Amino acid sequence: MIRTYILNKSYFISFEGIDGSGKSTQAKLLIERLNSNSIETCFVREPGGTKISEEIRNILLDDRAEEMSSRTEALLMCASRAQLTKNIITPELKAGKWVIADRYSDSTLAYQGGGRGIDLDWLVRLNNFATFGIEPDVTFYIDIDPNIGLQRRKNISADRIESAGLEFQNEIRNKYLEIIDNFSNRCVLVDGKLSIKEISHLVWKEIKNRTSFE
Repeated sequence: MIRTYILNKSYFISFEGIDGSGKSTQAKLLIERLNSNSIETCFVREPGGTKISEEIRNILLDDRAEEMSSRTEALLMCASRAQLTKNIITPELKAGKWVIADRYSDSTLAYQGGGRGIDLDWLVRLNNFATFGIEPDVTFYIDIDPNIGLQRRKNISADRIESAGLEFQNEIRNKYLEIIDNFSNRCVLVDGKLSIKEISHLVWKEIKNRTSFE
């Protein structure tokens, strides 16, 4: 779904990518640019964003002696998302703000679908339930080779999911590319090898084209 931008009308944008892709940087740069244009924004990142969602995040990302099953991981991710959507995303969109998300439902399709091998159709249904059917107006997927992502994060402590290895990241990337094809009206593929400035320019240009925002 593509909305036409009207002053005070909400807009929902998500950024996706494997670990180290630069999506978080681009989300924050977009927030700054929108705010400089007097657009009210709300930034969220997954998993987390509410008290309950943050508690779930700790369970998901902390290394524990007990191995977490793939289904548990998928259900917890969507539980966190459900709370975030109900408590923050939906109210902020209704208030006319632009919501910028550092990860949303596509992450579950890529990580638990591609990385963990869970059936994609089942995950789509689970996501729809968790998000109350709400999806971003546009999703920017920043694509990089997993080896590059690993190099970028070599001095950063890895959480439970990030430490799953290079093959895991490759499976995630492949699933992301499949998602882009399946949801081509919503998803925009961005070359992650470009500079931060170049990517930011492409993101802004795409938003202007989709919203008629000057």
